[in-house]
Amino acid sequence: MLTHLGGIDHAVVLVRNLDAAAAGFARLGFTLAPRGTHSPEMGTGNHCIMLRTDYVELLGVLAPTERNIRWREALAEREGISNIVLRARDAEAGAAELAARGVATLPVQGFGRPVTMPDGGAAEARFRIFHLAEAPAPGLNLFACEHLTPEATWVPGLMEHPNTAEALAGIEVLAADPASAAKAMGRVLDRAPEAEADGAMRVETGAAPLVFLTGLQLAGRYPGLDLSGLPPEGPATLAVRVANPSAAVRCAAGLGAMEGRFGLAVPPRAAHGLILAFR
Repeated sequence: MLTHLGGIDHAVVLVRNLDAAAAGFARLGFTLAPRGTHSPEMGTGNHCIMLRTDYVELLGVLAPTERNIRWREALAEREGISNIVLRARDAEAGAAELAARGVATLPVQGFGRPVTMPDGGAAEARFRIFHLAEAPAPGLNLFACEHLTPEATWVPGLMEHPNTAEALAGIEVLAADPASAAKAMGRVLDRAPEAEADGAMRVETGAAPLVFLTGLQLAGRYPGLDLSGLPPEGPATLAVRVANPSAAVRCAAGLGAMEGRFGLAVPPRAAHGLILAFR
């Protein structure tokens, strides 16, 4: 069992138009943090959807730079979940822990972004992160994040949502070979995959699980939902636990959402390239 890494910290949703994405997720009943702007070298900005212990980051390119070439190349293909981020209790120790298991990582980096606090004061959210050198499965890009100033990220007032969202409930990942992809992810997290009833493979993370499945299995979970726009492999569904399902239904009304045994599901065209599932 890993000591310095545990659980999904957040999911990064790459979007073409940050303002439009913020408005779209607000219509879905989320409260969004004010826009954060990264360094000029990064050329990116974000809006975060803060949940109780984790969150969703909407990320957009504000100006083309050398450091955001990969984001721009990805956006030329589609919007959607571009990275899954693991929680690092200690980034340096977490990277060393993975290295000891034969999982190569890139050097730890530190960065920050300014934050306006509820009282109008200024703060800085600071992080230390490291990326895995290789994706454990096609389309599954991972990095780990240590929060040095959590009080500047989980800001009071931002964790209350009209749709009653509380936490990430899971991420479904498309894979040509779910068993192989789950085994590779399990190696990273030091956890054994488990089969679900429909043959999908589940990997516990210590928080929201990752579920690996084929396109046919995904379609079977969301019958009748328009799945066009999803990647052939990689993260496809972002599931959010809500306290009041009726509130989520009201927020998603008119957006092509469908209810089923896997919860209320919003199609990719209404959720910027991913299936959004309320559970």
